[in-house]
Amino acid sequence: MSNTADDLKQQILAQVRTFSQQKHGANRPGYESAARAFVPGQTTIPYAGRVFTEDEVVSATSALLDFWLTLGSCGEEFEKQLAAFLGVKRTLLVNSGSSANLLAITALSSHKLGAKRLKAGDEIITVAAGFPTTVAPIIQNGFVPVFIDNDPVTLNARVEQLEAAYREGKTKAVMMAHTLGNPFDLAAVTDFCKRHDLFLIEDNCDALGSTYDGKPTGTFGDLSTQSFYPPHHITLGEGGAVNIGNNMLFKVVVESFRDWGRDCWCASGVDNTCGKRFGWQLGELPEGYDHKYIYSHLGYNLKPLDLQAAIGLEQLKKLPRFTQARVENWNYLRKGLADLGEFFEFVLPTHAKAWTPEGFVWDASGHRSAPSWFGFMLMVRPGGPFTKTALAKHLDQHKIGNRMLFGGNLLRQPAFVTLRKEQPEAIRVVGDLAGADRIMNEALFVGTYPGLTLPMLDYMIETIHAFVKKR
Repeated sequence: MSNTADDLKQQILAQVRTFSQQKHGANRPGYESAARAFVPGQTTIPYAGRVFTEDEVVSATSALLDFWLTLGSCGEEFEKQLAAFLGVKRTLLVNSGSSANLLAITALSSHKLGAKRLKAGDEIITVAAGFPTTVAPIIQNGFVPVFIDNDPVTLNARVEQLEAAYREGKTKAVMMAHTLGNPFDLAAVTDFCKRHDLFLIEDNCDALGSTYDGKPTGTFGDLSTQSFYPPHHITLGEGGAVNIGNNMLFKVVVESFRDWGRDCWCASGVDNTCGKRFGWQLGELPEGYDHKYIYSHLGYNLKPLDLQAAIGLEQLKKLPRFTQARVENWNYLRKGLADLGEFFEFVLPTHAKAWTPEGFVWDASGHRSAPSWFGFMLMVRPGGPFTKTALAKHLDQHKIGNRMLFGGNLLRQPAFVTLRKEQPEAIRVVGDLAGADRIMNEALFVGTYPGLTLPMLDYMIETIHAFVKKR
């Protein structure tokens, strides 16, 4: 048997493939015929989780054996493929979705944007109920978040409040998430941003694979962000991305903030991409100072590892089928729980007026949203015979994973309560945020992720019915 390094690598990878097939069966897609075994009441049903096959394990091992480690050829290929999937100018990999949000917001502060750059005290409109790191970078950069309310039916922004939130000369951007994969009203938001010449950042972390009027979410804004944490639509373990819509100046700016703030765009291990490494004079540095060590921003180091991108390349191949599974699982739960409308209000896609077993009834706007659902939301109707907390406890007891809508109304979180007391000028609020409070008090979601099997979905439906019947 040959013992060259390449031959040994192939032998190792063959063994890894066999190992993964035997070890990781519980992580295979639920739509496979040989999907995981399930014992009702004993097997935990996560609300989300890693879904992979031996392909990802082999790909990661191959990259590890090559031992480049830092972002390299796999990262470059993943960025190209994700950008092509979305239809954006460029995608830049980072180490988490939260870092992606930090970079997207921070990019708006760059001097390279000229008169449009944001400065301390400038305002960014956002939504009250959601995940904290959609909003935290606004405050961390010295900008002011302006909170508008959520619509409990779509979980997204009440776009009719946008004009009330706007202040001429102060409002400079909008930053919103497509909540649980449901696209926000992109027609209204993009029109608002265009009329007032505002930047738009889409937090697309929960919505990879969703579309609005047939176009992928994450492609409407100047920038958008992705997360590849295990519960998300695809996973790299940790990881995220910033997508550049049309203005390639943002590629230079985001990459600089990601890579220590440097001015150079050479990839790791590559020198003199610009062709004049020692031909620059910037700042007060001497002429000819090495361009690889010139810093035009106060940046970070937020790059992922190349082996994470190797995993991502295999995950991207599965993304269309993963998206289909999320939609199918949501529809299956919706049909199975349709008779409980007296007790629950169910989420609708943006622009839908009602759900029927045959499909959605749409409003007259002509716009259509197609969510790649991150979860299935149950909104307990007020005045009913049970509370959201009682339902959550029941689901926990029966090993069915469930979650609140992340931070709920973020203004009620300790960090924001403290900030408002100590620096009341740091935050502005529009209206009473009644919708965000209702989501906080009455809503929870269960899983739709592609690891779920039909027996799991049936058990979820049966368990919820049994809970309601007892009340």
